[in-house]
Amino acid sequence: MAHIISSVNVNGVRAAARKGLLEWLAATEADAVCLQETRATDDELRVALGPALASGWHLASAEPTAAKGRSGVAILSRRPADKVRVAFGSDEFAESGRYVEADFGDLTVASVYVPSGGVGTPRQDEKDRFLDAFGRYLRAAALATTEANKNLVVSGDWNIAHTDLDLKAWKANRRSSGCLPYERVWIDSLLAAGLADVARRLNPDVAGPYTWWSYRGRAFDNDAGWRIDYQLATAELAERAKQVTVERAQTYDTRWSDHAPVTVQYR
Repeated sequence: MAHIISSVNVNGVRAAARKGLLEWLAATEADAVCLQETRATDDELRVALGPALASGWHLASAEPTAAKGRSGVAILSRRPADKVRVAFGSDEFAESGRYVEADFGDLTVASVYVPSGGVGTPRQDEKDRFLDAFGRYLRAAALATTEANKNLVVSGDWNIAHTDLDLKAWKANRRSSGCLPYERVWIDSLLAAGLADVARRLNPDVAGPYTWWSYRGRAFDNDAGWRIDYQLATAELAERAKQVTVERAQTYDTRWSDHAPVTVQYR
């Protein structure tokens, strides 16, 4: 189905809808849009996205029933999915609203929101447990999808800058969550299992392009960002990627999220 796939952490779908998300959805040429951090129940999500749904978008979502007001992921698509699956088999994260996947013919599109962490805090412990469980699931899914001659693309906010090219202030963040060596090795394990980082494959030696900028200070104006939003795809699909665009806002005050949409065109 999808030739163009976008992904964006909306940092609260209700606020984003008021600030420009709906206008962006009306203008985008994407066939599927993966959303993260909706911070909304399914009912709240449908209300916030009402104009988009009325215009023809179809919605699949995973609401954060275990932590209301946090996380939440969704997939908007031009046609209804053949099948939707929520979560990935972990009891701890079954109701966390951090993963949803939808089948469209021989293509599975998934939206993921990996927890953010904090070194030495319970939040990092939670992130580590998520990485362990989700990593096992995703490596197996990548293998099974490839063996079945199907395609898989997992889009989302991974909350990990894989290499030093993926954040501007890498020297200052070597011991920060999102840059920890074992977190980067975790991404390596996904690539070794047959997934490809589509944007990095197309731009192997480019700093960024960054996808998230703190609201604090002048991070956005100085492009002092992190590339933590990306699409991981099985090999055959990744080879068909011809262009990736980070849809960075023109100015600070026109942003409707602290993240920018990452849009990939596939042949």
